[in-house]
Amino acid sequence: MLLDLYIENFALIEKMRVSFTNGLNILTGETGAGKSILIDAVNMAIGLRADKNFIRTGSEKSIIQLIFECNQTSLSDLLKNHGIELENDQILILTRELYSNGRSVSRINDKIVTVSLVREISKYLIDIHGQHEHQSLLYSENHIDIVDSFAEKDIHTLKVEIENKFQLLKRQERKLASLYGNEIERERKIDLLKFQVNEIDECKLMNNEEETLLAERNLLANSERIHDVVSRSYEDLFHGMDHNKSLLDTLGHIVNDFNHIKEYDPLLANISQGLYEALYKLEDITRDIRLYRDRIEYDPNTLDQIEKRLDTINSLKRKYGKTIDDILSYRNRIFCELEEILNSEEIIKDLKKSIDELSGELLLLSQNLSDKRKAISLELENKVMKELSSLNMKNVSFKVDFSVQLDKDHRPMLTSKGIDHIEFLISTNSGEPLKPLTKIVSGGEMSRIMLAFKTILAAVDNIPTLIFDEIDTGISGRTATIVGEKLALISSTHQILCITHLPQIALMADNHFHIIKTSIEGHTKTTVERLKDNERIDELARLLGGVSLTQLTIEHAKEMLEQGKIFKNNLKKK
Repeated sequence: MLLDLYIENFALIEKMRVSFTNGLNILTGETGAGKSILIDAVNMAIGLRADKNFIRTGSEKSIIQLIFECNQTSLSDLLKNHGIELENDQILILTRELYSNGRSVSRINDKIVTVSLVREISKYLIDIHGQHEHQSLLYSENHIDIVDSFAEKDIHTLKVEIENKFQLLKRQERKLASLYGNEIERERKIDLLKFQVNEIDECKLMNNEEETLLAERNLLANSERIHDVVSRSYEDLFHGMDHNKSLLDTLGHIVNDFNHIKEYDPLLANISQGLYEALYKLEDITRDIRLYRDRIEYDPNTLDQIEKRLDTINSLKRKYGKTIDDILSYRNRIFCELEEILNSEEIIKDLKKSIDELSGELLLLSQNLSDKRKAISLELENKVMKELSSLNMKNVSFKVDFSVQLDKDHRPMLTSKGIDHIEFLISTNSGEPLKPLTKIVSGGEMSRIMLAFKTILAAVDNIPTLIFDEIDTGISGRTATIVGEKLALISSTHQILCITHLPQIALMADNHFHIIKTSIEGHTKTTVERLKDNERIDELARLLGGVSLTQLTIEHAKEMLEQGKIFKNNLKKK
């Protein structure tokens, strides 16, 4: 349910906060007062393409914020999948900021999100019905979903099974196409894969080989410097330099001297032992240095071979991966692909068999679903005509038309939704043939048809908030009264926001808001006020009689308001 709408610097609105409740929330106001601006703002918040022209003149940005109370498990799961948690009170805050440079930012509970995620989440929260462009009834591709929603619980499992099998079928068809394609292209692919496999295999790559080669190259490139340091160190340690004793000889004499005095003091004994251990450690190190020196060889040919090997590895890396592991993984992958293509005849045979079996299963499931839809549609047709009759469309005929499109082999075309192509047909006058509903041009007729569907589907529709913009287009009198009663009925299970100019609808409000446009010192702005009972009477009188309020219109407004209360009280008793 929409709890709160906050708008700042949007079109004529400077700052506005409107709090809604459950039931029927009616918004009225003079023509041009800015009623549609509220719908534009809500549309912008739920993901409509950003338009900087809506930013109030002189402002850098607009802010629209919607606060919802959410209790749908499916929505909570969707939010969790995107790292968004609802608060303990199940509050969701949806914010959209529009900037004068054309940039926009969307947030859900203060987390920046993509507009596409906002649109996806909004489907669970709010449904906006405008006079034409926001009505799903105007697009025949939506008609199948409307029929399904009428009995979703009964056919959900079957629909999921069809969807899963259809996706599996498409994957297998794509695989078959890749194997069963153009013969020249197939041979070209085989040659390319063979060349790549052979090129990699001929190099006989080993894991960690590159690291080993780089270390060896670094050693060889610096072998002369290493040899100089090692040789000089050995000479100093073992032979000595410039007629001086070697370090080993000097340390040996020191060890010998301490050996003669160590018995006089335990501390001297400890020092003597340490010197002795150091001598033997130094002798071991000197031997290791000599052995290392004798092993050092500088071979330009070896360095050249290492460079060539590294060049080969780098060449393969440029083609097949950033590391040797990547290259070997790529090799294994294309080898499997090559084997699959070379053995494609058997694979193609198995795929064709599997596709035929899947297609047969899908066709049976789709025919079963089609039978269920046709039974659902008969009930839907009767209910729609009954509702339209109550909405003063007495001579209407309504039909759910089923057709099946055929593929190139003249078989029913399978889709993720089965085999049915569904379109609503209607005749609004006796003697006229049924025509596609999408061809209806009367705003009044379309509004009532849409309202009829919403009345029927209210029990199964999980969207908590419905917005009706100009639902009263093209209607008046008794029809307007019936439309008001229908809205009151739907509002018993849904929160409704409805913009209207008809008193017959406004009188049914649980909450009535008045939209006002004022001009002060050349600045125009739109505000919203929630009306009290006595203010509602004045507004109903204005809707009845225009600018000039007479005592008669005021009395009439009081009477209408009382009738509305009686009707709603009777609804609560049912």
